[in-house]
Amino acid sequence: MAKVIVWNLMTLDGYFEGKEKWDLSFHNDAWGEELDALSKEFGKRAQVLVFGRVTHDGMKAYWTSATAEDGEVTHYMNALPKLVASRSVQSSDWNNTRVTADIVSEIAKLRAAPGKDVLVFGSAELCDTLLKEKQVDELMLAIVPVRLGVGTLFFKAGSERQKLDLLENRPLKNGTVILRYAPAN
Repeated sequence: MAKVIVWNLMTLDGYFEGKEKWDLSFHNDAWGEELDALSKEFGKRAQVLVFGRVTHDGMKAYWTSATAEDGEVTHYMNALPKLVASRSVQSSDWNNTRVTADIVSEIAKLRAAPGKDVLVFGSAELCDTLLKEKQVDELMLAIVPVRLGVGTLFFKAGSERQKLDLLENRPLKNGTVILRYAPAN
């Protein structure tokens, strides 16, 4: 069966973006050869990339204008199938992208079939929905040793308590720690 894996970078105090939309400058504190290698691995293990509409818009703007020096990651970000959760738009002109208003059903179908991983990037609102609907097999977070103090929290207030089982903790040379969790049954 395909696994749904949520991937995100977040600060030590829980933010996945700064005060302004798409302020991801703290990613530079985590970036290095280890995250570069992990990013390339994602392209090999994914059958589809999943985004919420806001994340899709930002990712599309970035990856469709990325330079050749971004190489392998640029290639898979533009080539792999992409699925976008949106109730406000019906289509996307980003290569190999499909939009759905019923993301939970689409994810459930992907999970039920054999195949490579389904990777959900960013998209805090979408991740919250998928966690509530028990459609996440793994939560993979890079905790960046930065305290922003303000921004957009990755985990939404008012969400129900949910126990997670630690699968792996991997410290990187720059102090970032990758944590892999599976929702407890």
